[in-house]
Amino acid sequence: MNKLKGELLLLIAAVIWGSSFIFQKMGMDYIGPLTFTFFRFGIGAVAMIPVMKVSDGIKKRRDECNIISLRNRLLVTGGILVGVSNFAAATLQQGGLVFTTAGKAGFITTMDMAIVPFILILLKRKVPALTWTGVAIAMVGMYLLCMKEGFSVNKGDLLCFAGAAGYAVQIILIDAYVDKVDPIKLAFFEFAVTAVIALPFAIIFEGINLTLVAQCAIPLLYTAILEVCVAFSLQMIGQKYAPPAIATIIMSLESVFAVICGALFLGEVMAGREITGCVIMFAALIIAQIPEMRNDDSI
Repeated sequence: MNKLKGELLLLIAAVIWGSSFIFQKMGMDYIGPLTFTFFRFGIGAVAMIPVMKVSDGIKKRRDECNIISLRNRLLVTGGILVGVSNFAAATLQQGGLVFTTAGKAGFITTMDMAIVPFILILLKRKVPALTWTGVAIAMVGMYLLCMKEGFSVNKGDLLCFAGAAGYAVQIILIDAYVDKVDPIKLAFFEFAVTAVIALPFAIIFEGINLTLVAQCAIPLLYTAILEVCVAFSLQMIGQKYAPPAIATIIMSLESVFAVICGALFLGEVMAGREITGCVIMFAALIIAQIPEMRNDDSI
């Protein structure tokens, strides 16, 4: 039941991330990517403060003894590592978008699906064969969904691939720490560290125009509250119960929901190729789940 709960939370996060693509795109009409990253994660971190207080209050009322202080060394260490990997991944991906198309960037970023199982192997953790099969099929689905202009490699593609590796590391780090600390507080540290690192880069390379930031209020608030505060927190809690390789495939459905949201809210037409890609992605998820359905806990 806990595993199903975790996967459902990750699926909800993927839906939110998919819908947020529209607002991220809107935000780039006003401010630069580093400035957007600073405000998005900074507001998200501030929004997490009352969430942490409510969570601790509920635990106190239940007389739970697992309330972890924000000064906890393991929590701080994990938060810094996850935050650094999140900033690196987001920055590399955004930098890659300057030199490549959105479709190629979306496809290459989902390579974290393939990278995560390889990292697990390096960490001497067994990955069931059907999980590898699900990853391979999912990559085919992502290719059909995102790649409309053919495939060639340029500097932007390499940056996006480095970003995908960063996201893979982030997922592995979350998996390593989320069982040992409060996932809500771990999310807070991730957002805060990402914002703190982004600020000096935004000032140096873009400058921060508060007038333009104010004009970008709606995209910033939507992505900060829903995409960052809600969805990333759901990722933390979901990964507490879902194996990392399965979690990566579920979260990659973000691109599927982005296409669906584009069709529903922006009037974008889904071609047969894209619909086929969506169907294949969902099929891959089911195939990757088979070992878990057999109560295989080796991953």
